[in-house]
Formats: sequence, C-alpha cells, structure tokens
Amino acid sequence: MRLSRSASLLATATLLAVTATGCSGATKNADGSTDAAAYQVTPDTPAAKGAIPSFTWSLYAEPQTLDYAVAYDYPPNTVLANVCEQLFRVTPDLKIAPGLAVKSTNPDPLTWVYTLREGVKFHDGATMTADDVVASLQRHLDPATGSSWGSAFKNVDSIEKSGPLEVTIHLTKPDVLLNELLAASPGTVESAAYLAKAGKDYGSPQGGVDCTGPYAVDKWSQGDSLTLKKNPAYWDTSLTPKADSVKFVFIQDPAARANAFLSGSVDGGYMVPSASLAQLRSSDRGTVHFGPNTGAAGLAVLDLQGTLGDLRVRQALSKALDRTAIVKAAAAGVGTPAKAPAAQAAWGVAPDRTAGYFAALPEPVYDLAGAKKLVQEAGATGRKVVMATSSLAPEISVVANAVQSAGKQIGLDVELKPVAPDAYTALFVDPAARAGIDLVVTNGYDNTPDPLEFYQSLHTGDFGNYGNWSNPAYDALFDRAIAAADPATRADLTAELQQIAVNELPSIPLYEAPYSLFLNKRITGAPTGIAQLYYPWAATIGAAN
Repeated sequence: MRLSRSASLLATATLLAVTATGCSGATKNADGSTDAAAYQVTPDTPAAKGAIPSFTWSLYAEPQTLDYAVAYDYPPNTVLANVCEQLFRVTPDLKIAPGLAVKSTNPDPLTWVYTLREGVKFHDGATMTADDVVASLQRHLDPATGSSWGSAFKNVDSIEKSGPLEVTIHLTKPDVLLNELLAASPGTVESAAYLAKAGKDYGSPQGGVDCTGPYAVDKWSQGDSLTLKKNPAYWDTSLTPKADSVKFVFIQDPAARANAFLSGSVDGGYMVPSASLAQLRSSDRGTVHFGPNTGAAGLAVLDLQGTLGDLRVRQALSKALDRTAIVKAAAAGVGTPAKAPAAQAAWGVAPDRTAGYFAALPEPVYDLAGAKKLVQEAGATGRKVVMATSSLAPEISVVANAVQSAGKQIGLDVELKPVAPDAYTALFVDPAARAGIDLVVTNGYDNTPDPLEFYQSLHTGDFGNYGNWSNPAYDALFDRAIAAADPATRADLTAELQQIAVNELPSIPLYEAPYSLFLNKRITGAPTGIAQLYYPWAATIGAAN
C-alpha cells in the first residue's frame, strides 16, 4: 500500500515519540485495559559484533523496477537504499545529514547551490562529477521518464553544472521542500554514462543500475530473489558493509513471511505482518523491534465525482469507523487512532510545537447515529462506494471489511473490489488503475522530517493527489509554506494546511503505528525505523555474537 508518505505520536504513555529511546504504548479499551503488551520505540538495534558472509532479507513484493525516478514504494526503496545514494541522507533518528553533497547554500530565494563530495566512485569505478548529478536530477524534469517525483521539481527552472564539483538549481519561485527532498529519491545520483548506455532498460533486471552505495546489484532472479554484493570501494568508511552479500527474497503471503522468520530461512525483514506480531514477539527465534515511523494509515478518496464527492458522506464514513477496534484488528493493538492524515512523527521539523498542533485537532469520534444522519442529509442512502482490497497485507483486508460494515450501518453500499498484490501498487502510480474505485487504504509516509512533504501531496495537480482534490485556499497557503525558510514559520503554516485537510477529508485518517522489524538471533545492527528507505541499513548488519 502506498505506502504514500508520513509517528512523534502524542507524547503520552499510549503514544510514540520519534526522538524517544524507550517510549511504550498500547491500545486502550474503554475500561482502561490494554490489548497488546507494551512496546518500545528505538531508532537502532544493538551494534553488530563482527562481520558475516551474508544474510537473507524478506520483501513483501518484488520491486517493479530499481529506477530511482519511479521508486515510490517500500520494496524498491528498501533495496535501493543500499545501492544508490542521494545528495543528502536521512539518518535513523530522522535527521537530514550530508550525503553525496557535503553542503548546500541558498544565496537567494530562487537559487540552491550544492557542493559535491570528492572522490566518490560508482560501482563501475568511474568518479562522480557534477555532470552525473545534473543528468540524474534532470531526468525528473523529462516527461519521457515518467518520474513519480516530478511534482517535487515543479518550481525548477534549470539545473546546471556550476563547477567540477558544484551544481546549481535555479527556481521559478522559492521552494525549501525541494532541498529537503534531495535526501530522498529526488536526490538520487546515477552515472550519466550508465543512464545513456542503459536507456529504456535502466532499472530493469536486464538494464540494472550503476550507483555509489555500499552494495551493488549482483543478480536479479525475477519472481524469486535479488542479491547484492559488497562494494569494496565505498567512500563512507563508517558504513563499510559487515556482510559480503545480501539476498532479498520475495514473499507475498504474510503467513509465509512469518513462517520464514520462524523457520530461519530468512534472517530478517521490515514491516512485520501485523497478524503474526504476537506470535513473533513471543518466539525465541528472534526479536521484533519497533522504530520511528512517519507513516499513518488512512483512506485515500480516489473519486470526488461520485458518492464521496459530498463532504457530508466523507464525514459520515469517518464517524462510522471504530478506530480503536481497527487498531486492535489491523495492527495487533500496536498503534493509536489518527487525528490527521499525516502522522505526528512526520513533524520532525518542529518537535517542540507538534503536541500543540495536534492538541488543537478534534478527537476522532465514533458516532453511528450522527453518521447515518449525514448520509441521509446528503441524499446518499443506498448509494455505492467501491473500495479496493487486497491480500497484499492483512491490514488492508481488515480495514476494507471494517469500512464495508460501517457503510452498511449508515446506509452506504460499500462494494469491495479485490486487487492482486502486484497490481495494488499500481493504484498509486497509474491513474488508469484507479478507474472505478472510490477508496483505497494507504499508509501515507514522509520521506523527510518535514510534514509539508506530506501535505504537498494534497496540492492541486500533485502526483500523490490521487483523487484530484482541489482547494484554492489550501494551494495558496501551501505556496506560502514552501517559501518559508524558517522552520518554525513553515511548521505553523503546515499546521493550518493540516486543519484544512482534517476539515475537508480528501484522505480519511485511520491510525498510526510504529515501524516494525524482525531480526533473528544470528544478526543485529539494523536501524528500526522508516529511515531505512534511504539510509544504507544493510551495511550496519552483522553478527549478533
């Protein structure tokens, strides 16, 4: 699931804090009891004690491509985080640090200048130059590329080489967010020569990639596995890989993934199947870890011309959802009802202000009678709502069934449309795949610590604006926020965007949950949180003993 963008969740005993080193939480019932054992959120696992020849990692789906320009989901980014690198790096504690660029400057509101790191080698041995950076970034501007990140470059006028190790981006209007997003897929650097050589095959099993990361692609066996090999010339000696190779295996069935962890055929994996959390947490074969997560589950409205085009119907559906029960069933009780489309951990840019922003938001209300009345007032009783469901992850089916049940109770005819696991991702990258569907479960996540990134996806025309929602006041406010260089000012404006989104519900918030990771007893050293999408997490994994 898009697995789109977006937990410091509320700073209480039942919520998580992104900067915490040992916070715990569990879903509370009305009588004060809890449904899950307390869990702790930490950014890292214990450091590795030595090198290992290899380890095996599970992915819930095979990457459709390793082309960074269209890497818009967990499986491809989980692999690419160790193979390709960005101008900046998101660290396990959700900070932005230097990467292939050692610094950036903003001499005027319409100019960003990047000083590149010297001596960085691509996997084929060639040295990285400004030409490579320009070619890599310019691909997002080319409609032929079909970049999933094209909207991040919407304010770019030109990208040019301004020195052997310097690149300058000229803007048509101020854009602070673009600079931050260069720590994610938009800032990936690939060899210009390799891009020209691979052409349309770039990123495929046949075309491959040639980047600068601690690992290089060794073998891609379609339908089965993808193996990486250690890069002996990696520039960052603090992240020299401890394992010579990493083998990713593709296991779509959640129960099969859990069994692979328990049998030892797979050493670890992120995004532990929620239905197996209790079993894996009680197992002596390994440990489930919980990490910082900028993601929140929600219902993206895909068609605003149909039944859900009436705000009252969206409000009714939101009121009809028992979020506490959904957290219990979909997240094994490890989580909390969401108050906004973006999770609180997405607010790393202003951690001291986050609690206040969220305290100002209304609590999610479970009110079937009020919901039914809204449906009646909208004249929507008996009208159909089509919702996608999939066996890709248990929580998708759980949420879909909950929505169908809630709809029935308030007078809506919610029809569930099964979508194959491989096709589910297409709902978030291909508008044609969304035809005839009103709702889809998403896990909207931020790639950076700035919540403005998430709320950009609701701007008119943005790639992530799946339902083509449009609000002129929202767009004008967003334009002010993206030009605000001061983080506190930008956060205040983003909080106003958040309020509009909560009022208008282009996406209906569901719940927030921590990131999850399983490691067996043989290995350790992996970061636990969502930063693994851009941090070379595999390089830190080694022997546990």
